[in-house]
Amino acid sequence: MATYKQDFFVSWEELHRDTRLLCRELLDLDRTFDGIIAVTRGGLIPAAIVARELDIRLVDTVCVSSYHGDQAQEQSGVQVLKAVDGDGDGLLLIDDLVDTGATAEVIRGMLPRALFATVYAKPEGRPLVDHCVREVSQNTWIRFPWDMQLHFAVPLVEARR
Repeated sequence: MATYKQDFFVSWEELHRDTRLLCRELLDLDRTFDGIIAVTRGGLIPAAIVARELDIRLVDTVCVSSYHGDQAQEQSGVQVLKAVDGDGDGLLLIDDLVDTGATAEVIRGMLPRALFATVYAKPEGRPLVDHCVREVSQNTWIRFPWDMQLHFAVPLVEARR
């Protein structure tokens, strides 16, 4: 089981900004893509932003399951729930994060010719993706906005009473 010592909270605005930075990198490649393959579920929102920014209309998904619950639980084996045809030639593969690389390794094996881009990357998984915008330490748990709720925070002085 992974030990996470710190949290990295990502707001909707940060995710949008970071994904647009990824788009700038992709535009600098001076290359066109036939379509996007979003890795579900985390890659869905970044893929929608990338599709808009790069004017790509063909968006498909590769559906995998590896995490169950939150950081307190182990990453289980990767299950492919839905694959895509082909070897990825001409396609842009988008995910929110590459962590240990377990999921990325399976997807990379399925789509070896796709360009693989993630918004965030940790050191263990970073070698498996072609592009990422921001790297965080392996012991950081990334808290994405779709996993968060806003709650009232008790003022510190009141919490001491």
